[in-house]
Amino acid sequence: MAARTVFVAGAGTEIGKTYVTAALTRRLRGQGRPVRTLKPLASGVPPLSDPAFAESDTARLLDAQGLSVEADAVEACSPWRFAAPLAPDQAAVLEGRSVALADLVGWCRAQVACSEGTLIIEGVGGLMSPITEAATGLDWLKALAVPTILVSGSYLGAISHALTARETLRLHGITLRAVVVSESAGAPAPLATVAASIARHAGVPVFGLRRGEACPEALADLV
Repeated sequence: MAARTVFVAGAGTEIGKTYVTAALTRRLRGQGRPVRTLKPLASGVPPLSDPAFAESDTARLLDAQGLSVEADAVEACSPWRFAAPLAPDQAAVLEGRSVALADLVGWCRAQVACSEGTLIIEGVGGLMSPITEAATGLDWLKALAVPTILVSGSYLGAISHALTARETLRLHGITLRAVVVSESAGAPAPLATVAASIARHAGVPVFGLRRGEACPEALADLV
């Protein structure tokens, strides 16, 4: 049986997608639910031999799953890894490589088919960030046709960015399960205020999450 799958998308870049994904993974595991978490595309990833790898998104997601940082586990979580902290299409060019949307989608579908329980796929960058020369994260998500959790920050302007991403998902027929507002450092408004503003317009449950906090059970129940 194919895994129950959810895609974690971002309203922007560097807003806490991996933190939210890891927190959700830990909550599901704590509930005794089998879960597998992937970040197929990952930029800014140092070599496995570099001590800095421990701070990479891939390493954080492996830790959330209770997995050791070993070559096989890294490859199974993030098969497309690039060193430069750039959009994948740009980072790939610097390494003389490329990413094909068909390959990415095909790999993800294979993981859905062979996984049990819940499968979480974390995207890269913002919803409209380029992932290949021609495709964006939205194209990837549309091809997979799975429900989505949207992660936003709480910085100035985050409300507009989150609602714009939410409207984009709606117009493209993508099911949105929830919005998670990840607290941004130095944000001028309290996290709860930003989350409440987004909730008034989002039409789906909205959760605020501070760094170090556990994922709300109510969010895990939506996956």
